[in-house]
Amino acid sequence: MSSRIAGAALVVVISLALAGCGGEGNDDGKKTIDLNAARGSGADGTAPKSSEEPASSSGGAKLGEIKGPDGVVVTLTSAVRDKGGFVTVNGTVANRGSKPYTPLTWRSKETEMKSQSSVSGASLIDSAGKKRYLVLRDTDGECLCTTGLVNIRPGESRPVFAQFPAPPASVTDVDFQLPAMPSVRIRISG
Repeated sequence: MSSRIAGAALVVVISLALAGCGGEGNDDGKKTIDLNAARGSGADGTAPKSSEEPASSSGGAKLGEIKGPDGVVVTLTSAVRDKGGFVTVNGTVANRGSKPYTPLTWRSKETEMKSQSSVSGASLIDSAGKKRYLVLRDTDGECLCTTGLVNIRPGESRPVFAQFPAPPASVTDVDFQLPAMPSVRIRISG
């Protein structure tokens, strides 16, 4: 329960930090973003699909699961395209190992990135279109993603999200990647 509260608090903090950015544009004519799509959803407890085909992201089904080192498991629960041209991927990271885990390898390699413990290095891969979509950034250099992923204790689970530019509407199946982890095929809804 506390991980859901922490995730909701994170979304509120990011939304407040970016409230001055506006929705459609600002005085200098640059396009800004709407963070309404960055709200996360929790895991629903259903079993993940083990097929090579991507699962549908409607109905709360798990889209995919990524197993990493030391018992770390990332479960993706939704990938939703919104009207603003973004895709928000939600899920959870769970530590099923025996020692605390800090996923520093999941952060972006960008030197300007402020968040050092985040999923800012995540990407969506459109194999057919040969394009990689990176996590969006705000005007202060923060990712539009989960930050503060430090010291995930054994048995602990935390919500995660990342927001990306949307691929063309015809693209529904993409690979979700985190650095130093295997990728997983997911289906975008919306």
